[in-house]
Formats: sequence, structure tokens, C-alpha cells
Amino acid sequence: MAEDFHKPTQFSGSKFESFEGGQDPANISRVAHETAHALLARVRNDPDPAVVERLVAYTDEHGIDAVAELWSRATPRSLPGALWRIYLVRLLIRQDPEGTAFLYQRGTEVTVAIDPVIAGAAAPTGPAEIIALADQILRGIFTGDFAVALYRAAAFCRVIASGCASVADDLDATEVGASGVSRATELTTRALRFSTTAQEFGSCARLWRSDSLD
Repeated sequence: MAEDFHKPTQFSGSKFESFEGGQDPANISRVAHETAHALLARVRNDPDPAVVERLVAYTDEHGIDAVAELWSRATPRSLPGALWRIYLVRLLIRQDPEGTAFLYQRGTEVTVAIDPVIAGAAAPTGPAEIIALADQILRGIFTGDFAVALYRAAAFCRVIASGCASVADDLDATEVGASGVSRATELTTRALRFSTTAQEFGSCARLWRSDSLD
């Protein structure tokens, strides 16, 4: 966690999903679910554009810590868990838009699925386009079809996972030495992490459609 609560926390890919649980899991779970449902209901019932934009940019001003305190310990297939992962993915994009855009673009080149169409990023996808996509997906959580926003997030994660795996394969074939192996291993791990997150987003979307996302 950042020492200064008000500064945006730098959150590397290696720390993805690394927050630990608290002392009172039952209370943490209750607060997470109550705040997630209250926030979503309040904004979706009256989607004031200024409020939506403040929520989209909330972690830019306050850091990921504020959101993590509420939702990071929630189970993946829950409303607070989905909101936490949406904010976290957006943060990872904004911390490294160039690298993320590169991996996303590579993913669009190697995937045989329609995920790039579902995700909806402008093509070709550079840093500005990947940041815009992250904001569009988060904005859709508050103003659009919630399930569609989650499906877009899932598609984005699958494209990134494909890009990570492809670049890792390149490194395995061309790089010699510990640094090349280390980078390939890191990308392979990241690909698995994003694939898992995509599955979680998809599950949450289906639960939302069946009115079962708690």
C-alpha cells in the first residue's frame, strides 16, 4: 500500500490479486456487498454524468487503496469482486498504456476469436485507444448494460492473455539467458492471470443476467 493514502498507488502486474484478507471476514464481506450494491443502485438510478465521470476517475485521484479497502477481499464471482477487478484492470492499463497497447494489438493479431470486436477498442490500438477502452468499460458499468460491460472486460482480458502468450513464445524462441527466460515466464504467468480474470468477468455477467449476482 502507498504511504500517502491520497497518491495513486503504483500497482505492478506481479501484485495482481495479492491483497490479503482482513481480521473479520464476515464483516468485510458484508460491507463489501452493501457498498457495492448501494453505489451501483444510486448511480444507475440517476446516472448524473458528473458523478459517473468522478467515479470513473476515482482511483486517479485517490489511488487504488480506497477501492481495495472496500472490495479487494470479495469473492471473484460477486458484485464487489467484479467492481474491484474492473477498477484494477483499468489501473493496470493506465499505469502502462504503451505496454498494454502492444500486448493488446499482438493479441488481436493472433486470436481467432471475436474478442477484439466484443472488447470494442479502436484499431489500430495505441496507448490513447487502450486508455479510452478502459474508461468506456468502467463507464458502462454505471450507465449501460452491466453484463455487456463485463463481457467487454472479459474479451479485453482474453485478448491481452493471447498477446502475452504470443510474446512469451517469441522470447522463448529468440532470447538467450536468464533475463529472457524470466520475461517469458512473467508473461506466461500474466496470460494465465488475465485468462482467469476473463472467466470471472464472464461468470459475473451471466449471474447478473439471471439476477443472481450478489
